[in-house]
Amino acid sequence: MARRAARRPTEVELEILKVLWERGPSTVREVREGLLRRVAHTTVLTMLQIMAEKGLVECDRSSRAHVYRAREGRPTVARRFAHDLLNRVFEGSAPELVLYALQGKKATPEELREIRRVIDEMERRSK
Repeated sequence: MARRAARRPTEVELEILKVLWERGPSTVREVREGLLRRVAHTTVLTMLQIMAEKGLVECDRSSRAHVYRAREGRPTVARRFAHDLLNRVFEGSAPELVLYALQGKKATPEELREIRRVIDEMERRSK
């Protein structure tokens, strides 16, 4: 029986999830091919089995080559990471988190427009 999904996937689990989010449901071989680092087939299989036990992925065993898919989408996992970072590092201060993020990496004009759009939408909702 699968356990409840872990709050945060490990770094390796996150790499595997990124492959599944990008490619969609995939076999062990397909996941292995999508990883940036060289990893043995058995290592990827073991990691996917552990992730299935944790509830991070689901496995379709209806065909010879088992197909794995992420149980949660990238936005859900990203929100969980952001919420955790916000609370653990910035003591719940969203403005401080955003300021540090914008100071740490130069935002493109498109990213700044998206940030402004989100802020404008939040202001409209709060009125």
